[in-house]
Amino acid sequence: MAKYSDIKGFTVQTVTSDPAASVADSGSWASVSNLNAANREGGGSGGPTTAINVGGYPYPMTSEHWNGTTWATFANMGTPRGKNASAGSYTNAIVGNGSTPGTPGIGIVNNVETWDGSSWTEIAEINSIRDSNAMSANGTNTAVIYFGGNYSPGVQALNESWNGSAWTEVGDLNAARSYLTGIGTQTAALAVGGSPDTAANESWNGSAWTEVGDMNTAGDFMGGSSGSQTSALVFGGDPGNTTKTESWDGTSWTEVNNLGTGRDSLKGAGSGNTSALAYGGYTSTQVANTEEWTTTPSALFQKTVEGQLFFNSTANAFKETVKDAATGTWASVANLNVASSQGSTGAGKSNSAALEIGGYFNPPLQYYATVEQFNGSSWTEIADLNEGRSYGAGGGSITSALIAGGTDGTNLATTESWDGSSWTETGDLNNGRQVVGGAVPSNADGIAMGGYDGSYRAYVETWNGSSWTETTDLNSATGYNTGSGTSTAALCFGGEPTPRDRVESWNGSSWTEVAEINTARAQGGSSGEGTNTSTIYFGGEPPQSANTELWNGSSWTEIADLGTARTGVGGAGVASSAMAIGGNPGSPPYALAEAFTATLTNKTITSS
Repeated sequence: MAKYSDIKGFTVQTVTSDPAASVADSGSWASVSNLNAANREGGGSGGPTTAINVGGYPYPMTSEHWNGTTWATFANMGTPRGKNASAGSYTNAIVGNGSTPGTPGIGIVNNVETWDGSSWTEIAEINSIRDSNAMSANGTNTAVIYFGGNYSPGVQALNESWNGSAWTEVGDLNAARSYLTGIGTQTAALAVGGSPDTAANESWNGSAWTEVGDMNTAGDFMGGSSGSQTSALVFGGDPGNTTKTESWDGTSWTEVNNLGTGRDSLKGAGSGNTSALAYGGYTSTQVANTEEWTTTPSALFQKTVEGQLFFNSTANAFKETVKDAATGTWASVANLNVASSQGSTGAGKSNSAALEIGGYFNPPLQYYATVEQFNGSSWTEIADLNEGRSYGAGGGSITSALIAGGTDGTNLATTESWDGSSWTETGDLNNGRQVVGGAVPSNADGIAMGGYDGSYRAYVETWNGSSWTETTDLNSATGYNTGSGTSTAALCFGGEPTPRDRVESWNGSSWTEVAEINTARAQGGSSGEGTNTSTIYFGGEPPQSANTELWNGSSWTEIADLGTARTGVGGAGVASSAMAIGGNPGSPPYALAEAFTATLTNKTITSS
């Protein structure tokens, strides 16, 4: 409920419709002037007003230039080619390899040409001959990388870098693929999709590729805006001459408005996810269709940001933008480095700043002391625990965390505290036990609930930064349970014996049974830095579950499932920005990680 005192002094802007969650969400495609010659499988690059189309099928030597309004033919290349890659702009471009008619054998040429705005010049050959590959499309004729593709005996992961005089083999893709889409520069690129049909997305930092957020739909033969690692658009492709368009914001892909004409083998240019060009391609034959992507944000709001206040004159209502966990989604992120995560403990305040602590792997049975930190795109191994363990009570942040109890084959009472650089052994639990639930906001505050030491227990202990104190027991004994909150305001949910739907709420002095979860289960994960009025509960068993439920302080609501069902999953974050870490999906790998992101929505403000 809004108060005048909360908004006094702010200018409340008036709009006729609610702003979109992002600029790209409000974009659309419109047909513009076609290519002069129908074309597929060529090379595309450049900006929205200076795009080029180079090569393609049926193996033209000619190239075309887009000036923002029309296409015009310009100078012939030295070698006709299709299935080629290109990068750069109308005044500074590079095109490499591909297939050409009349070439003996497999028809692939090891030939590279550069364009200086007036003529094509043949330059040094690539070390590994191939076609159906990609380039960092925003590169130049002196700085580009060339990755993936086809050559006997098959699909390649090779990556080569051009410095203006020579090609050098650098870090390979994590997954070999062809007919992929390249975005970015020589030192900051994306490799998106490809064949065999994949939704994979890899990010290049100048020395190595890292798997980042997958597309929503697997595809190859796609077009892409030249874009960057934080702003890109991909569109069309196979399977099925699709019209699908997805927007990349540096973290995840969002499906946005479709192309007007579905097709594959098309090319694209642009400046990110706000302006792009899609041209050529294949339906049942090659086509000349050209479409332009533009965004149409409100004149007042470029995009919705959390906490934005406005007046919608059409609805005659004051509104604010909030993160709505009920409409959030899960997306796969980079795997852990060590598949040791069943029974691990999670910590962290969001899906871009999390820790994975300990865990075990079986067979062979190993209890791990490994700790990994997630930065929003990749996991890095940091300082180990002093003692390997799984199924402990813990949580916190990437600079202030705690883990207590658990098992290394025995019931542990030991506690370790994290200060951002090292783990220190500190005060033991009064009752050593494993599969204990925890709600731990930092290394100075927390609560450990339930657990198992040969029997399921109702024990509860609170942490003050130096020692554990026994306090009021749960109403019923449990283990493999999950928690959220603080030492004075916590929630305990799920668990065993027999998967439970029971939920108890702690007010600092007593436990009260509150509304049950919808699906009884144990060994699930939670947004551990949530509160006793706002958290999510995900995964668990039996059997391996993908179920996710949202707690709003009075009831549980089923929301978007995990991408991969699993048990023994670790959790971190808050209800609107959480991580599901590791867990057992029934078979390896145990290194899976997924990020949950709430959707920004517009909420009507009520006042009194």
